[in-house]
Amino acid sequence: MSKVPPLRLGVNVDHIATLRNARGGARPDPVRAAKLAIEAGADGITAHLREDRRHIRDDDMARLKAEISKPLNFEMAATADMLRISLATKPHAVCLVPERREELTTEGGLDVVGQHNALAPFIATLSDAGIRVSLFIAAEPRQIEMAAKLKAPVIEIHTGAWCDAVMDGHAAKAAAEWERIVTGARLARSAGLEVHAGHGLDYATAERIAALPDIAELNIGYYMVGEALFVGLAETVRTMRAAMDRGRARAETAT
Repeated sequence: MSKVPPLRLGVNVDHIATLRNARGGARPDPVRAAKLAIEAGADGITAHLREDRRHIRDDDMARLKAEISKPLNFEMAATADMLRISLATKPHAVCLVPERREELTTEGGLDVVGQHNALAPFIATLSDAGIRVSLFIAAEPRQIEMAAKLKAPVIEIHTGAWCDAVMDGHAAKAAAEWERIVTGARLARSAGLEVHAGHGLDYATAERIAALPDIAELNIGYYMVGEALFVGLAETVRTMRAAMDRGRARAETAT
């Protein structure tokens, strides 16, 4: 029986910063939230520095890198400005994501097939600087295969369409999206990629996807920040960790 690797939890603190920015000032502090999440069991912290700085700010990224005790995953668009900032910050990892100023949240995966010529030098530059590169993509074979060709060591599968279908009760669509995730994760692992997943996950969907042995990390933010308003951030992290552990135990049993 093969050993299923542990499943890491990355906590995204973007929307702690959203709440702070609603009134300006310094509170609530996303760096304090990151530290609490780590104390409660998070394996890393994710933060997305957007072009319009709608939530995370430049000084948040600098402080996160300087003050947290776990890896920092720096989400960003593939722009010259973000490349400069990431090289100065030197996070553990950079996750390249699509970004439109008009969107409320990231609406889909990065088109690495259509943008491979532009992405190749970004990936090479970040890798040369010792920063691990992840590509946030849909679980589509063409995108996965191109990610491998670009020599990005990690992909993160966009789970938003599946999570939305589950929440809306669209069983057929949810089943189709789930099969796409399962197949995509397996294909990516066979291509030598490490597979992460995120977007829209809650306790139930995180528990289910945790049972996929090809996935090594989940990055979750918005749902956890919402739950934290009622039970506190530490309790939310512990409950999410427990849900993921239950799912992972099923993966162990299946192998």
